[in-house]
Amino acid sequence: MKYDYDLIVIGLGPAGMAVSIMAAEMGLKVCAVEKHKVGGECMNVGCIPSKALLRIGKYRSSFDKLVKMGLVESRSLDIKSPFGHIASDLDFIREKKTMKMFDKVDMIYQQGQASFSDSHTVAVADKKYSAKRIFICTGTSPAVPEFPGIETVDLLTNETIFSLDKIPKSMIVLGGGAIACEMAQAFSRLGTKITIIIRGPRLMWREDTQATDILESVFDEQGITILRQQKPSSFAKEDQQVIMQTDKGHKVIAEKLLVAAGRNHNYENLKLENAGVQINEKGMIKVNKFLQSSVRHIYAAGDCNGYALFSHAAMHQGMIALMNSMSPGLFKKNFKKYVVPWTVFTEPQISRSGMSQSELDAKNIRYEVIKVDYQDYGAAIAESVDIGFIKAFISPTGKIYGVYIVGEGSGEMINQWSLAIQKKLKIYNILMLQHSFPTMGFLTKRVAETWMMKKMKSKWLKNICRLMFRM
Repeated sequence: MKYDYDLIVIGLGPAGMAVSIMAAEMGLKVCAVEKHKVGGECMNVGCIPSKALLRIGKYRSSFDKLVKMGLVESRSLDIKSPFGHIASDLDFIREKKTMKMFDKVDMIYQQGQASFSDSHTVAVADKKYSAKRIFICTGTSPAVPEFPGIETVDLLTNETIFSLDKIPKSMIVLGGGAIACEMAQAFSRLGTKITIIIRGPRLMWREDTQATDILESVFDEQGITILRQQKPSSFAKEDQQVIMQTDKGHKVIAEKLLVAAGRNHNYENLKLENAGVQINEKGMIKVNKFLQSSVRHIYAAGDCNGYALFSHAAMHQGMIALMNSMSPGLFKKNFKKYVVPWTVFTEPQISRSGMSQSELDAKNIRYEVIKVDYQDYGAAIAESVDIGFIKAFISPTGKIYGVYIVGEGSGEMINQWSLAIQKKLKIYNILMLQHSFPTMGFLTKRVAETWMMKKMKSKWLKNICRLMFRM
């Protein structure tokens, strides 16, 4: 059968971009469908604008620190609305930088929703396009819990918060994950009074308690209120204000409500049933270890399969899916075998790669904890970034199971650890690698040195060293 294209890509977020651009460079005939904007959520209403807002907030925080240190005169610093500036930068990135990457791709751009007609055919705006293989790279949308009265307030999500025309004076943040924490700190630093409400006992409750304790301590110093182990019982709107009552009797009045309480998988508009593509009970597209859906020539990469909701994971899956689509069975790659690091870009940053302590305990795996604190490192003290630590989980023979990094530069440092874990390097390999000094990354070498020094407490090993030295 002759098809219009070698492949069709539905959705041009991180996964779809990776598939489209790589396939086109390989000489394949590619059709890419995007109903909204190139870059998906990450570029337009997620990773990129949120980091811009965090950076602006950090500038103000840096000024406040200089005031406290007595290095500048104390005076008020009024921050004008940053949202127009951020939108302008995003337009430039998308239109002047990103779109050039699709020169070899046939784009069906902003013409409507794609839907399956059959397993090889996609319809968009009353036109049909066929391909030998199809890649579903659609993302997720913000979940909005059904609390009484929430429909009456003008709530914000990550999809709308960057369209504000001014910085609100106060905001309720519903949720305690990465988006909630990042936006809470960014707006707090820009002058917004923040109240976070969470069902659990702490922020990011699945993660290391020492990491979240540090973040909560910083939030407390910055005046961010956290209402723990409770949920909203009702919402109402009065005099352009949001009024929230909680099930523990708290009443909070704020100018805005930000909902950052998880993600929705809803692919009804794709008409997956026409192609025979199956979803699971949570609404995610079922894939095997090669990222093939229940229909083997249709792949699903990125958030739509629910495996790891990170932009970098989506990009990586897009690459793996494309490679698998042209590889014989024995050469296909299991996407789950690749390490997925992540970072929450608060200050301090929190990063993790590999297995957590609770995961290791659940599997009864033997390990030791090697922890190095930023406050014991001269460079961190001198640069006033001495909050944080590296905590690594190491086997008795030096295998690296996982690591948490809390502090300045952790988002950059975590990549070295991820490579070591993925390539099954030992902590000894890190010890023998020279690290540039005085970078924050030098703390990684400190972890390896600490591990070695603990080994040297063995009397047996000390005797061996003395014997070898005297030979």
